[in-house]
Amino acid sequence: MIWAVVLAAGESKRMGRPKQVLPYGRSTILETVLDHVLASPVDGTLVVLGAAADKVAPLLAKLPVETIVNPDFRSGMLSSVQRGIRALPASARAALIFLGDQPAVGPETSGRVLAAYRVSGRGIVLPVHAGRSGHPLLIDLKYRAEIDGLSAGIGLRELLVRHPDDIFRVEIDDPGVLLDIDTPEDYHSRQ
Repeated sequence: MIWAVVLAAGESKRMGRPKQVLPYGRSTILETVLDHVLASPVDGTLVVLGAAADKVAPLLAKLPVETIVNPDFRSGMLSSVQRGIRALPASARAALIFLGDQPAVGPETSGRVLAAYRVSGRGIVLPVHAGRSGHPLLIDLKYRAEIDGLSAGIGLRELLVRHPDDIFRVEIDDPGVLLDIDTPEDYHSRQ
């Protein structure tokens, strides 16, 4: 089973308000991300909440997703990845890590990353656009224990440094893999 882990726990400091619930298209930023995730070929979806969980959780109530809260969200994104990976069922084979503030990543992109995982036989698949790596990043859960032991100061990059021969980079014709919404300027320019 391949699970999507959607990271939506951040404090939105640079935005100045919870960006997950900001209007985007016909819904909100996070709902748009989840529409795309749910349309992709994943077997389950887990959303990691943290800051503003009380405002974000109601958006998810009617969606076919599971949620958990990361009480340690102030420690950074790695703590949410670790919390999400720990919460996945033992039957999960890989996790596709999505950022909750990347509403431009379409389901076709997720499908390409999953196909690359199946064909390449590699444990880490990175979508690459214009020479830069983005999200969603796929990680085989043979790395589950190793991820849990990573240091917050370095994050998932440490996993990539440790296993360069197990990385597959797939070219993606989707600039959305690089575009997250962090600031009011980002938000207004991507509407």
